[in-house]
Amino acid sequence: MKSEDPSPAPSNSAEAGSHQEPRAAERQSRAGRNLPAAIGVGVGLVLVILGSLFFVKDAFVAVVVIALGVGLWELARAFAKAGIQIPFVPVLTGGTLMLVSGFYGGMETAAVAMALTVIATLVWRLSEGADGFVRDSSAGMFALSYLHLMGVFVMLMLAEDDGQWRIVAFILATIASDIGGYAAGVLFGKHPMAPTISPKKSWEGFTGSLVTGIAAGILVVTYALDGNWWVGILLGVAGVVMATLGDLSESLIKRDLGIKDMGDLLPGHGGLMDRLDSLIAVAPVAWVILHYLVPVT
Repeated sequence: MKSEDPSPAPSNSAEAGSHQEPRAAERQSRAGRNLPAAIGVGVGLVLVILGSLFFVKDAFVAVVVIALGVGLWELARAFAKAGIQIPFVPVLTGGTLMLVSGFYGGMETAAVAMALTVIATLVWRLSEGADGFVRDSSAGMFALSYLHLMGVFVMLMLAEDDGQWRIVAFILATIASDIGGYAAGVLFGKHPMAPTISPKKSWEGFTGSLVTGIAAGILVVTYALDGNWWVGILLGVAGVVMATLGDLSESLIKRDLGIKDMGDLLPGHGGLMDRLDSLIAVAPVAWVILHYLVPVT
């Protein structure tokens, strides 16, 4: 009997592996992220948010303060690579004061805190001399406005009697936009929206964002806030548009600084700022819509 040559089996196995690896790499490249890790981290973040939000509002204030503090740290590190030094201590301290003031004292108190922070940032930077003063001070004002000023509107929503559900509405509309856009973009994306800014964003993905964002907006406004269905549509559309603009803006910041991600804190996502970019852009518009069009229950 002729003995079987075992060599073809390893060869076929290796060949199969060689075909499987490119396919896996292709899927990874098309998705643009490690999907299992991204889902796991996303679920963990949602649990932290919901747990703090419905346990006690003050705990959610702490979550926002920590999240924006980490975001500021990532932004400062990214700017430093381009030779721009954000005055970290006064911006972090004043920004935290703005968030706390927004929740406990309202918009006017937060505005006073911001004005004092601007002055403190300028004074802090004085000690380092004239070289780069305008550059670094301006970066500090930008970071303060980009992160903590946007975060004040989250605190204003939270301060309402039904603030927990307003936060859920705002976050859900944003997350639904992200998920719908990601899925539609991976499956059907062919026409780039802004190829010079973010090559992976497509008009098909934007359409998917609109579908899921509007659906989420209608559901949460109607059933959680007892509002009109058309307000849910408005929230969904505004959330999709602002989330997309926020994501594109952060992409342009990273492109200008010559970096891919703001950090690597969250597996499958990049840095925390890569998750906050959409939320902070949606927050002020969501507050306006919910504050003026949905009565407090």
